[in-house]
Amino acid sequence: MVVTLAMAAGIERPLGRVLASLGSQLKTLRTQRGWTLEKLSNLSKLSEPYLSRLESGSRQPSLAALITLARVYGIALRTLLEGDGQTMAPCKIISANTETRIANGLAYRPVSAGSSVTGFQAVEIRVPANRRETGFNAHEGEEWLYVISGALTLMFEHEQHTLRPRDAAHFDARLPHRLAAAGRRDAVILLVAADPDHHLEKKSPKPGRSNLKETT
Repeated sequence: MVVTLAMAAGIERPLGRVLASLGSQLKTLRTQRGWTLEKLSNLSKLSEPYLSRLESGSRQPSLAALITLARVYGIALRTLLEGDGQTMAPCKIISANTETRIANGLAYRPVSAGSSVTGFQAVEIRVPANRRETGFNAHEGEEWLYVISGALTLMFEHEQHTLRPRDAAHFDARLPHRLAAAGRRDAVILLVAADPDHHLEKKSPKPGRSNLKETT
């Protein structure tokens, strides 16, 4: 039986079809550049087996992994997910009807066209109150988030913060972190990920553990 994504997220397409489409898009992007899985692994810091499973459609990617791959390929997260191949227009309108997706218990939809200059990606995220993820997530760059509704717990390895509507947080995304709803209501947030130094040759070593983004 094909498993369907959560109805609450407003997703109608079966998960298997979504992953197969994304996997095909990821493989096309890599082969168009003449990259091996080994080279992509070196650029993204994601393991070769994990990348191979993503391309085959047998593994659901984390949001952090998708942000990382969009940065590596120099395209918007929305373009990566939709595979439209469009370049960024002077003004891009993102419809409220943009498809919502699921990754590791988070319902999200890209609300920016991305930027080849700053690596800027904006995402609206719903964090379910019953989310039970225990792993941490890390990727290059920095993140800014703003709580729209509900309450959010932002956790790091050695500290945590509770944010209410209209609260915001700005932090180094290379630090292992995790999101959870605080209380019985889902939390809805706007998250902006940016990597001003997103040209990979200029990267400096990131603190914390590596490959955390594969599991969150």
